[in-house]
Amino acid sequence: MILDWKKIALDIYNELKDKVKKSDKKITFWAILIWNNPASVRYIKQKKKWADYIGINFVLKRLDENITEIELLKIVDDFNNSEKITGFMIQLPLPKHIDKNKVIEKINSLKDVDWFHPINQWKILIWDKSWFTPCTPAWIMEFFKKENINFVWKQVTVIGRSNIVWKPITNLLINAWATVINCNSKTPNIKKFTLSSHIIIIAAGVPWLLTPDMITHDSIIIDVWFTIINSKIYWDADTKNIDLMGAKITPVPGGVWALTVAMLMKNTLKSWGII
Repeated sequence: MILDWKKIALDIYNELKDKVKKSDKKITFWAILIWNNPASVRYIKQKKKWADYIGINFVLKRLDENITEIELLKIVDDFNNSEKITGFMIQLPLPKHIDKNKVIEKINSLKDVDWFHPINQWKILIWDKSWFTPCTPAWIMEFFKKENINFVWKQVTVIGRSNIVWKPITNLLINAWATVINCNSKTPNIKKFTLSSHIIIIAAGVPWLLTPDMITHDSIIIDVWFTIINSKIYWDADTKNIDLMGAKITPVPGGVWALTVAMLMKNTLKSWGII
């Protein structure tokens, strides 16, 4: 069964829209785009679409892909020091000649609405809920909240090894009293773990890594990542065949990105003191 992500996403956006209406602040979402990578441009358009929907300004600073690392770091500094900018994000990936980690670490952690700065990542480890939350893991947890899922006594298998999804969602689940098993694409016999789990979260970047024989009919599956091969998108889970056997699964394509952007907008409102 395909989980109804559209209603959940729209509920979140409408909640944010209501908070914006009640505020007397002129809220602005700031983004930096370094090059014309088609995927990056598509993501930026989604962010503008939903910023417009909830009623906040969207300001995009487009930079040439040949910009030097030093020039980019100077712009990040300018954003850090600007009193009118309470939070901003840099659309990844960056051109190969720029050190991504150096740029991320340059962002003021208090303005890092995309939640990539090491300080913000570290806060998840100590259960610090005072500031920004990781956007993709945050929507996953919000999804479970809207579905009234209690993690006590539940086993969750998380497949992947990224800083963006795997590490933070693992810690958020642990904080919520889930029993968490961590795997990756090279873990032998992943099926042994997934068959005994109530929930499976997969963000491995391996086409159809999760197949129907690896789950039970009452499994809940959150598919986060995909791979493009010969211009065709392959998600980590074999969604079509898993859906046919009755398990609950987030829709792909579609579900992940709208909800991730919702959490990004939520962080933006937090940077303005609205939340």
